[in-house]
Amino acid sequence: MEHGNISKHSTFYAVGLSYKKADAEMRGKFSLDDNAKSNVLTQAQAEGIEALIVTSTCNRTEIYGFAQHPFQLIKLLCENSQGTVEDFQKVAYVYKNQEAVSHMFRVGTGLDSQILGDFEIISQIKSAFVESKSRHLVNAFMERLVNAVIQASKRIKNETEISSGATSVSFAAVRYIFNNVEDIANKNILLFGTGKIGRNTCENLVKHTKHEQITLINRTKDKAERLARKLDVIVKDYVDLQLEIQKADVLVVATGAQNPTVDKAILNLKKPLLILDLSIPKNVNENVQGVEGVTLVHMDHLSQMTDETLENRKKHIPAAEAIIEEIKDEFIAWTKQRKFAPTIHALKEKLNSIKEGELNVQRKKLANFDEEQAELISARIIQKITNHFANHLKDDNTMVDESIEWIEKIFQIETTSK
Repeated sequence: MEHGNISKHSTFYAVGLSYKKADAEMRGKFSLDDNAKSNVLTQAQAEGIEALIVTSTCNRTEIYGFAQHPFQLIKLLCENSQGTVEDFQKVAYVYKNQEAVSHMFRVGTGLDSQILGDFEIISQIKSAFVESKSRHLVNAFMERLVNAVIQASKRIKNETEISSGATSVSFAAVRYIFNNVEDIANKNILLFGTGKIGRNTCENLVKHTKHEQITLINRTKDKAERLARKLDVIVKDYVDLQLEIQKADVLVVATGAQNPTVDKAILNLKKPLLILDLSIPKNVNENVQGVEGVTLVHMDHLSQMTDETLENRKKHIPAAEAIIEEIKDEFIAWTKQRKFAPTIHALKEKLNSIKEGELNVQRKKLANFDEEQAELISARIIQKITNHFANHLKDDNTMVDESIEWIEKIFQIETTSK
C-alpha cells in the first residue's frame, strides 16, 4: 500500500472535526445522533461508496471511508448535520491514505482524546464498524484496519499505564464540584440526563457523597429508575424539573438532546446554583448566566483541567506510540502485499507458461531429455525470480504502483485486482 489505496479509483480518507479546533458549539452543529448516523450510511450506499464508518462523540465527529474525492464524505456529514461546508472548512481536517490510517490509530488508542488515555472512543469505533458491516459497507481493508486499531488499543491498555488513575469528564466534573462548592456534604445535587457521561458522573458522585443528596431526572423515567436502583439515589419525574432545580445547589446536565433543555425561563432561584453542562450539543442556554447567582461551567473547561494523573499519563506516550508503530507497520505490510500479490501471481503464471513452452521444445529436440530434473530446476529458478520481485515490491522505498505497472508491461501480463 504505497498510498493506502485499494483501487486506482478510490482513496481512503478520514474527514471530521474535534475539540482541537472546534469549540463545543461548533461540535454540536456537526454532532450526529443515531438516526443521523443511520441516514449517513443509507446515503453512502445510495451514492455507491465502497466502505465507510461514522462516529460522533462529545469530542469529535468523524467519517472514515473510501471515495474518489473527500468532498463526497464531507457532503455526507454536512447534509446530515446542522454544520455547513463553510463551517467545516474553518475547523475540520481531511487526512488521506497513510495519514488517515495513522489518525485512526491515534484516535482509537486514546492518544488523540481530549483527556489523554480515554479509551471510550474505541467502543464507538467498534459499534460504528458493526453497524456498517451489517449494511455491507465495509471491505477487507476497513475490517483489517479496525481490527488492528482494536488490537493496538488493547495492548496499550494492558502494557502501559496511559489509562491509569481516575480521570475523565465525569471525574473532572465531580472534582470541580468538590473544589468549588463549600460544605458539599450538606448540598443538594440534581443530575439531569442518564447518558454515558451522566451515568458515570452519578457513579462518581455516589462514591463521594451521601446518596440522599442526589436526585436523578431523565425524560424517560424508567432509564432513571434503573440507574437509581443500582446506585440507591432518588428519582423524580421530568415534569418536576423546574421545582427540583429550585432545591438544588448543583445541577449537572448530561442529556443527549439536540437543543438546550435548560434556560433562564425555568430558573426561579432562591439560592446560588452551579450548573455543569456535560452535553454535546450544549444543553444549557448561555442566557442562564444572566440570572443572579448562577455559575455555568461547560465540559470543555473541565477537560482542560490537568492534574498529576494526566501528567503521569504523558510519560507513557512513547511506549504507546511504539506499540502503534509496530501494529501499523504490520497493517501497512499486509496492504502492500495484498496490492501486489495479484501481479506476483500473474508473473509466476507467465513464467510457468514460458517454462512449459521451452520444455516442449527440448522434449522434441533431445532423445534423452530428463523431464523430472528439468522441471525441478526450472521451478526453483521461477521461485527465485518471483521472490526477487516480491522483495522489491515489499521494500519501503519502492514506488509500488510504478513497479507493478513496469512488471506488467515488461512481461505483458494483466491482473484483475489491484
